[in-house]
Amino acid sequence: MDSDMSDVELWRSYRETPTAQLREQIVKRYLPLIKYVVGRMTVSPPSGLDYEDLLSFGVFGLLDAIDRFDLSRGFSFQTFAVPRIRGAVLDELRKCDWITRTGREKLQKLNRASEKVLREKGHLRDEWVMQEMGVEEKTYWEILELSSRSYIVSLDELVTLEDGDVTREGILADANEDPLASVEAQDEAARIKGAIKKLPEREMQVLSFYYYEGLSLKEIGQVLGVTESRVSQIHGRAITTLRAHLAAEEGYNL
Repeated sequence: MDSDMSDVELWRSYRETPTAQLREQIVKRYLPLIKYVVGRMTVSPPSGLDYEDLLSFGVFGLLDAIDRFDLSRGFSFQTFAVPRIRGAVLDELRKCDWITRTGREKLQKLNRASEKVLREKGHLRDEWVMQEMGVEEKTYWEILELSSRSYIVSLDELVTLEDGDVTREGILADANEDPLASVEAQDEAARIKGAIKKLPEREMQVLSFYYYEGLSLKEIGQVLGVTESRVSQIHGRAITTLRAHLAAEEGYNL
């Protein structure tokens, strides 16, 4: 098989004659896409797992994308595969229940304090939230880093890349997708965009660099001139603030 075959030629050949050899060639061609996706996710492997495990989770998404991809719809395979690779990694991490019970309790405390401060004062300041939580500054920033790693799962599912794009699960929707569910998903994405506009400039910058520009936390730190840890803290504060704003909307949970 000609290794210089273009993507379109490769997919056409595979759809006409779906041999194991062609499937293996497709998998090999797009394996680097898994490293690209995993490298730009802020989740960390839970205890007992490592980076290679995250890559293996991504393979599940790649294989699923290969089975479901329809060249005739006019999308590139990369556009179709990226959200499915990310989704497969997130799904497996959920199964691992990677946040400890203590960690969940800390996040719940942070969320309750943030929602109360926002409700009473109209906006959030670190010192107000720390006072409400009854924690010292060091502990507070550690919890924000945990928030950065946890709520990425929810936000990744809903945030859109550009105006007019659809959600993660719907980059290439199935033909039998429920139209009402699609409208509801787009409405949720619109609410998140509206809430993002309420964030401080630095927090909006971090979310924009990560979600819209595809930069990793380390790369964002280089752009902003701060450490990766500091970017993670800013990201965690942005997610917490975003969640507090969304929680103010009845029936909405991030």
